[in-house]
Amino acid sequence: MQTLAVDHPLVAHKLTTLRDVRTDSPTFRRLADELVTLLAYEATRDVRVAEATVQTPLVPAQGVQLASPKPLVVPILRAGLGMLDGMTRLLPTAEVGFLGMIRDEGTLQAQTYASRLPDDLSGRQCYVLDPMLATGGTLAAAIRLLIERGADDVTALCLLAAPEGLKYLEQAFSDISAPIKVVTAAIDSHLNEQGFIMPGLGDAGDRLYGVV
Repeated sequence: MQTLAVDHPLVAHKLTTLRDVRTDSPTFRRLADELVTLLAYEATRDVRVAEATVQTPLVPAQGVQLASPKPLVVPILRAGLGMLDGMTRLLPTAEVGFLGMIRDEGTLQAQTYASRLPDDLSGRQCYVLDPMLATGGTLAAAIRLLIERGADDVTALCLLAAPEGLKYLEQAFSDISAPIKVVTAAIDSHLNEQGFIMPGLGDAGDRLYGVV
């Protein structure tokens, strides 16, 4: 498994404002959207392309286009929805699937309550959107589901990651040959006793959409 913490002044600037408890939900949503686009730029460096020829106003020109099958973007509900527009801005032709997963705060284990994904993902590159990589249980369950359906390349985009979550993923997929990558804005210090990232930015879903 590969991990990339994007080192860029704009990433750090937007993340700092996201952390601020005074940042309201509308501002949080806008900044998260902008931050995801920056992360997506790095996350898609290995997106598969095929050679293509186009006609310019003067002469034919060689270039590339996204290869088939199209990439699949998978936000994990509900907080992952706040990352979807920022991702599809760079991949407008990608297909979108959805996973509804929730973490049991007692056991810290992920449970799936909704799934809208193709049954066959053979040969597909998948991009999973999950704002907070904390214990790693939710993201690991999502990645495993995609690989079991045939995905052969999975990249996760996270606003923040904890060392414990990254270690969990490495152990969970130590026997998997498919490339797995985590792209994040920062790797924070640790998890607290409740399983929240420290210093973190709080509950991403609540800060995006309010407490419901």
